[in-house]
Amino acid sequence: MILLKLSEWKWRLVLSALLVCAVVFEGVFKKVGETLSVQTGNTLSLRCRGKPVQWSVPPYVEEDDGRLVIVQQERFSLLTLVNTTVADTGEYTCFPMYCEDKDCRREYSKAIKVFIFFPDPRELFIPSSSHYEMIQLRSNWPTVLPCQATSPEAKVTLHREFPPGEVSVDGTEISFSNRKGFTIHRPRPHHAGVLHCVAALGNLRQSSTKYILIYVNYPMAPPAPVIQASSGSVAVGDNLRVACSAVGERDVFIEFSWEYPGQQIGRPLYTEGTAIPVHGEASRQQFQSVLQVDEVRDVDQGTYTCTAQNLQGANSVSTTVKVVPKIKKLPV
Repeated sequence: MILLKLSEWKWRLVLSALLVCAVVFEGVFKKVGETLSVQTGNTLSLRCRGKPVQWSVPPYVEEDDGRLVIVQQERFSLLTLVNTTVADTGEYTCFPMYCEDKDCRREYSKAIKVFIFFPDPRELFIPSSSHYEMIQLRSNWPTVLPCQATSPEAKVTLHREFPPGEVSVDGTEISFSNRKGFTIHRPRPHHAGVLHCVAALGNLRQSSTKYILIYVNYPMAPPAPVIQASSGSVAVGDNLRVACSAVGERDVFIEFSWEYPGQQIGRPLYTEGTAIPVHGEASRQQFQSVLQVDEVRDVDQGTYTCTAQNLQGANSVSTTVKVVPKIKKLPV
């Protein structure tokens, strides 16, 4: 259970383990949602029943020494935050801890959360020390633009710098939450660029940090390489070719690296790389790296390992090559 106390008000927020919320005002319970607005400058007290528990607080609160105090009592943990400001706006979470001997871990499924706004008529966005923030648009993952307003009453819109204009928010491709900001659910190249948020409340209108969105086409999975030697048995003095190939998405680079027997004596690595479209699949291409060993020697016998890596991870494959004596031709 979490209790919230405002030292200058007669308010308490109650969050039970079943996520039931209520406000006590002069002895009368009133249900509330998952958010709460608290006047800046007040002392905030949150009480979470359980032993032990851990807290998660907004980044600015974590970094600000001296204003935050957490005390673990016999049956509950008490979080106290003094001199509250708009920058304290964010999610406050209490995590029950599951312990075995001295090994404890958070029970995320039982976490109790409340998002607290600290409205200020002069600051509609959580203050930031940066004028620009770079965000990577990953093709396989939703992207959040964290322009969080300090008041749930503020109307927030999304705008593009070039060409200037408001960005359509349809709730499907792009959605908005006053606890998170704007979410681009399936980033595509046309989402890239410089964007910012605008908050309006009454006669006040303010702009957020500018977000530089860079699109990166992420692969769906790590590559699955295939390796093949020109021959499993090579005579001394002959040439050897070991090819490693992997199919991936177009415009998603696959990097190859090699481990080979000749490394032990400093034999140089010679490779040749190619990338060609996959027939009948315009969105995919085949990458290949060919290891070349000229004039094979005894030291070149052994295991050849190729590792193919993309932004999602790496996989390795190996093959073994045997070096045999060169058969001398008998004079005719």
